[in-house]
Amino acid sequence: MSLELSAVEKALLRGKWNLDTEENTTSVFDLARAVVEGRFREVLTSPGARELFYIQSPTFDLPFDQALNLKAPSSDDVELLRLTVAVACLHAFLQVNWTGPDLDIEPLDVISIGPTESPSPLTGDLLNQKAISELAQGGEPAYHLTKVAAFLRFAEILLSLHYDRYPSVLWWRLRVAFIHQQILDEPVPQPPTLLASLDSLSAACASEPDLTGRLILEQGLLEHQSSHDKSAAELFVQAAKATGLDYELTGALGKRTKFQQYDLSQLVLLAESHLVDDDAANTTSTSNNTKAITTTTVSGEPEAQPNVPETLKLNDDTLLEQTAFTSSSPTAGSRLQHINPSSQPPLHPLDQCILLSMCLNVKNTSPSHGLTNEQMTPYVSRVISHPRNWSIHTMALLLRSRLESSRTRTAERATLQLQALIDQMPTADSSLPERLLYVHAIPLPSKWELERELALRFLGLGVVRSALEIFERLEMWEEVVKCWGALERPEKGITIVRDLLAGRKAEADAVISRGKLAGASGERRRVHDTAREAKLWCLLGDLEPEHAVEHYERAWVVSKGTSGRAMRSLGGFHFARASYREAIECLQRAVKINPLLSRSWFILGCACMRTEDWEEARNAFSRCVAIDEEDAESWSNLASMYLRMGTAEKQEEKEDEEGSSKWYSPSASRTQSTATPSNRDKSIPFENKLLAFRALKQGLKSSYENWRMWSNYMVVAMDVGELAESCRALGRVVEETSAKVGAESVDPEVLDRLVNAVTRAPADPEEAAAAAQNGADGTVGTYMNPNDGHGLLKSVRPLFERIILPRVSAPRVFRAWAKLLTWEGRWADALAAHLDGYRCGTAGTLVQGETDVARWREAIMEVEDVVNVLQNFGPRLEDGTKWRLQARSILRTFMGRSKEFEEEPEWARLVELQEELARKDS
Repeated sequence: MSLELSAVEKALLRGKWNLDTEENTTSVFDLARAVVEGRFREVLTSPGARELFYIQSPTFDLPFDQALNLKAPSSDDVELLRLTVAVACLHAFLQVNWTGPDLDIEPLDVISIGPTESPSPLTGDLLNQKAISELAQGGEPAYHLTKVAAFLRFAEILLSLHYDRYPSVLWWRLRVAFIHQQILDEPVPQPPTLLASLDSLSAACASEPDLTGRLILEQGLLEHQSSHDKSAAELFVQAAKATGLDYELTGALGKRTKFQQYDLSQLVLLAESHLVDDDAANTTSTSNNTKAITTTTVSGEPEAQPNVPETLKLNDDTLLEQTAFTSSSPTAGSRLQHINPSSQPPLHPLDQCILLSMCLNVKNTSPSHGLTNEQMTPYVSRVISHPRNWSIHTMALLLRSRLESSRTRTAERATLQLQALIDQMPTADSSLPERLLYVHAIPLPSKWELERELALRFLGLGVVRSALEIFERLEMWEEVVKCWGALERPEKGITIVRDLLAGRKAEADAVISRGKLAGASGERRRVHDTAREAKLWCLLGDLEPEHAVEHYERAWVVSKGTSGRAMRSLGGFHFARASYREAIECLQRAVKINPLLSRSWFILGCACMRTEDWEEARNAFSRCVAIDEEDAESWSNLASMYLRMGTAEKQEEKEDEEGSSKWYSPSASRTQSTATPSNRDKSIPFENKLLAFRALKQGLKSSYENWRMWSNYMVVAMDVGELAESCRALGRVVEETSAKVGAESVDPEVLDRLVNAVTRAPADPEEAAAAAQNGADGTVGTYMNPNDGHGLLKSVRPLFERIILPRVSAPRVFRAWAKLLTWEGRWADALAAHLDGYRCGTAGTLVQGETDVARWREAIMEVEDVVNVLQNFGPRLEDGTKWRLQARSILRTFMGRSKEFEEEPEWARLVELQEELARKDS
């Protein structure tokens, strides 16, 4: 296949015809032009297309790819004809189901049937049902009310043929795959060769910035659709670089409300295009692109407003329609300081698509916090401010509607705007070529997905009846069942599903119009999509738990072993009832059919943990985090599996009697896992500990508030020698839990090890640096190493001063703090820390009348310790006599509180200590 794109291929890809028709007079070129101009009936009813859609068998029992006449010898004209007809089929499908307006041709109009003695039984309804059945993929059914589904199937078949002369077919396969994914219940994995094959095509488009940017953008959208957010983010940035888009999220002074008196810094997206805009250039006499875009505006508005959906006004008594920027320049230091935030130049439509895609990525890669909406809004506002294309503006308004749906003052406009977008689909307010121009460069949802979103919006507002009406019209029975459940009539949902399975309830309006004849019902059941029927059996299993296994197994049989939903449901059923072996068997089948669903992998991993199959559990959780990098629970469980693997033998889960830190299981919102690696096991390979450390570190990025994960991270970090990270983790645990559990929030062993790591280095910084340089006494690197000596001190000292001491009072904490202060030579502070530890210890809190002898004996040891500290530190202080008074006072007070124990042998130790202090005073 040649790697050079022809002019007609570029015209089809761009959706703009700029070829010289006098030089290309062949009928195929005329058909290609008709595709670009949206004249699909002319293309699909042409003689060449009819030859492709000729069917010899009138019964039409064969699959589409075998029934169509596709055996013509390959040539330039034949390949171009196939490509042109495939694009016409794809765009006709999009016109009906995505962009509107109504289409003037049906799939039955383009099919030619061979001679037969009896009338052909083929009807439009049967043709559509057959196509929908063939479009089921990876065990996931296609939406059964998809219109003209045969056109999408025809496009897939024509593009799957071998092409020698037109490499753009690789790009069109990407576009078909992206559309196909959107009609399935759940995304399914794509062949790895799909994106890999586009590398050579990228090189062929290198001299065309708009084509290069569009190709990279569409690859990113497919990755986004498959939940590969990291790859999608990288591709969106590459697309912006390819088109030369300059953008920056910054701040500028402005007002957001009508009564705001002072200007505040408002978030704004500054952006400037450098692509040549043909449409803008046609309205001006200049050839310079930047000037062309600028000169077509007056005060930031386009001179000729395009035909785009209506932007509803907010009409709020407080909020402004849009941020009113009072500054003509952004925050100092911005590299786009020459742009006025309140009057930015229009962007190229392709650059608008890139910004909207980046907005999607902000949503998918940011934690669930309030900043997400604030980050997304400037992207959307930048696109809405200058409408350039019908489909792009529709997508921007849809994104704004989603952002505003959660805010009280904007919820009304959000719902009305969504309704307006649905209503304008069948209208002719813009031309079909304009609607299709950038439809592949944005994630515009289908018509039924828009209506479904509106119904969910109603359901969220409590308007259940209105939502129910929409779901029933869309025949989304799973949502219908949920609505009846919300109305406290679950039996109604069960009846609906049973009627559908029994054929007593006809779904589509076309079926109802034919009447409920036995022959019609039987024919309808004959072509019924098996994947869809299996889904209904699964839904019935969800509604009738007492017969769930029977229904799920029936779904598996009906689908002939292709229903991933059946195995997912059956596996979850067995897991909930602790039948882990059966759950593993079912879930392994499910993930083999559709490996893109992280929940299936997660439950599989948990089931493997319960059976102590650490290797398989590790593999399952690895797949979870590969699909969703923000799945903190899976990262934590993956770390647990690394600590389980490689051990000499399986050990019982128990807490270390010697005081080792507990391994906490993450607070799981889906399924609670209980893996607890024993810290006493010394046979865990260091490589596994390091992998566990990295897994926890990654998981904490999306679960910053989870103190259990921080506690696990603290233990593992200490094990692998990352003491600075262990110090940080201890601080987070204390911050999150000290208000509830007090001193128990501090792991004393970890704290002691941190202090020991600091104090084993020389206290003098110069001496420590010299020791590190000379390698003396095994202290190589202790001065600069962040995990030892003075390097670690930078983390440990703030840990005490800013986090632990203001929140926790515990003897062991004060003793560790005193040890650190002693190492630094801060004698007065060290003595004060020891005294604070004594006051909150057993001896300091002992009250008169205590009867516990064991506790009293422990207190004696603390008294002796504090007196020894006073004897050692006291002479180092400026007032060298004050310590004696403190020692006598402490001893006298303690003996006064514990006179009940004068008969105990240990009382003599107190008397002897008192006499010793008296001798030193004399």
